[in-house]
Amino acid sequence: MTGPGTHIVWDWNGTLLHDIDAVMEATNASFAELGFAPITLETYRELYVVPVPKFYERLMGRLPTDAEWLVMDETFHRYYWAAADTAGLAEGARELLSGWQADGLTQSLLSLAPHDKLVPLVRTHGIDRHFLRVDGRTGPSHTTKAGHLVRHMAAMESAGVTAGRTVLIGDAVDDALAAAHVGARAVLYTGGSHSRSSLESAGVPVVDTLAEAVAAARELAG
Repeated sequence: MTGPGTHIVWDWNGTLLHDIDAVMEATNASFAELGFAPITLETYRELYVVPVPKFYERLMGRLPTDAEWLVMDETFHRYYWAAADTAGLAEGARELLSGWQADGLTQSLLSLAPHDKLVPLVRTHGIDRHFLRVDGRTGPSHTTKAGHLVRHMAAMESAGVTAGRTVLIGDAVDDALAAAHVGARAVLYTGGSHSRSSLESAGVPVVDTLAEAVAAARELAG
């Protein structure tokens, strides 16, 4: 049984939003700008890491220069947001959000996507009503989630949300690191940016469906 006050913090890109095709298109477009060859999804999932410049370092053999980073970052976001509108929610996401809320439990959404782009997109999918709070990234894009999660959790204290009763569901090792930073638990989902072997390095439960993620969250915080 899930204990009282159990809260899920959902990641967006690669977790609730099945956007890996848009991500791959945008990643390879950013590489093409600098004359690098495209990469496969398998390579992406094996090497992806946050902050993103470190991911580029793994692929290029060196950190991008400031000028290269600006070009790649701008290109990525231009292509990504052109394709993101066609991305759908992950399998079962809508039903799981409704079910968690119907059980009288709380949930929120935290993403490193820009806040001003995230909020309208979540609203377009008609799921914003399920969340206590929706927060996207403010500030530079070469960042990790930990600091954002600190602020996200602090903003929900008045609603009775505590780290000890919170599980973050995401698709990246950075999600697990952020959860540990605030004293929450994490469950990682293989449908997004990382391979299973990469996710397992975080030492938290790794699942192949969002339904399994929610079941694991119930066990972790129960």
